[in-house]
Amino acid sequence: MQKYNSEKLKAISDNIRIDIIKSLSEAGSGHTGGSLGITDIFTVLYFNVLNHDPGNPEWEDRDRVILSIGHVAPVLYSTLAHAGYFPKEELKTLRKLGSRLQGHPGKEHGLSGIELSAGSLGQGLSVSVGLAISAKMDNKNHRVYSIHGDGELQEGAIWEAAMSAAHYRLDNLTAVIDRNCVQIDGKTSDVMELEPLADKWKSFGWNVIECNGHDHAELIKAFKDAKTFKDKPSVIIAKTIMGKGVKEIEDNYRWHGKAPNKEEAERFIKQILKK
Repeated sequence: MQKYNSEKLKAISDNIRIDIIKSLSEAGSGHTGGSLGITDIFTVLYFNVLNHDPGNPEWEDRDRVILSIGHVAPVLYSTLAHAGYFPKEELKTLRKLGSRLQGHPGKEHGLSGIELSAGSLGQGLSVSVGLAISAKMDNKNHRVYSIHGDGELQEGAIWEAAMSAAHYRLDNLTAVIDRNCVQIDGKTSDVMELEPLADKWKSFGWNVIECNGHDHAELIKAFKDAKTFKDKPSVIIAKTIMGKGVKEIEDNYRWHGKAPNKEEAERFIKQILKK
C-alpha cells in the first residue's frame, strides 16, 4: 500500500468518520464514541504503517491487525472499505440480517481483512502473542498489531498475555491502547483506576511509547519506533477523545454504545466537514 503523508491522512480520517456515522445511523444501533475516537489510529495503520494487500487479503507475509475491542467494528469496516477490501456501498448493511458487517467482526462472515472473531473483551492480546510466537518460529518478518481499549485493560487475561509477550521477547508485537479514559459506565478512573498505566506496562517488561492518538505525525513516529525496538514487545498508549470530531458527543460515555438518528447524523457530518 502507498504510504500517505499527514495532510492526506487527515482527509482520509474525515471520510472514514463520515462513513462510520452514516453506517451507524442506517443500522440504528452500534458504538459511535469509540469508533470515532480511534479513527486516526486506524487511518495511520492502514494507510501508512501496515504491509498489506487488499487485492490479496490472505497474503502470507501481511501484517496482522487483531481488533480485541470488537464493538468498535464500524471503524474497522469503514477503514477496510476505504482501503479497498470491499465496496463502500456495503457499509450501509452494518448490523443487518445476513450482512457480512455484523456488530462484532467475525471471520465466519466471509469479509476480507478480518483476522479475529472478536466478542468478549480481553482475548485479543493472547491471540496476538500466539501469532507473534508463530511468526518467530517460522522466521517470518511480518508484525502483529493488537488493538485495545483502556477499559479492556481491567481484564486479567490482558496481563497474563503481557507477561508472556515479554518473556518471549516478542519485538514483532505492538499493542495499541486507545486511552480515552472512558468506558461504558463512565470514567475509567471511577470504574477501576488504571494509572500509573505506563509504569504498569514497563514493569511487565514492555517498551512503552506514549503519543497523541489524533496527531498523525506522532502516530507514524510511534509505530516506527515500535517497529525498530528490539528484544521487547512495544505498547503505544495513544491518548484520544471518545467521539472525536463531533464536539457535542466528545468525552461523553453515554455515546459508548449509542447510534445517531438521521437528524443527528446529518448534524455530526456537517461538523466533520467544517474542519
